[in-house]
Amino acid sequence: MTLAEIQQHLAEIEQQRVLALQALQQAQEQAKYELAQVIKDMIEERGYTLDDILPLLTAKRRRSYSRRKSTAESTPMVSSTPQGAYYVDPENDANIYVKGAIPGWLKQKMVEQGLDPKSKTDRNTFKGNYLRRVEG
Repeated sequence: MTLAEIQQHLAEIEQQRVLALQALQQAQEQAKYELAQVIKDMIEERGYTLDDILPLLTAKRRRSYSRRKSTAESTPMVSSTPQGAYYVDPENDANIYVKGAIPGWLKQKMVEQGLDPKSKTDRNTFKGNYLRRVEG
């Protein structure tokens, strides 16, 4: 083979490599879409919506026990009662709700009373009628 033939052969191989990489990328993208559809179907078959499951998939992982233990040992103890106003479950004083994410116990009690935890109006109704407000 001459030098020109070898260079042409290398150029063809490079072009084939680029095309193969593009095909691989397309196949990977297609596989992701197919997997997403399988997951959506599984969620729907079990009676849930994507909005029910997606927060569970994107939630941050909790720190390991040893990490929490070492962090707790290195930080001073803080009062267990929150600062400012907060709400307490009259049936269980350990259930405390402070501004922010709605805890599972509160969601469960709201659903039991026919209220929607996603509705701000229902949350305010529940807090006013059921929970005990504590001024901190």
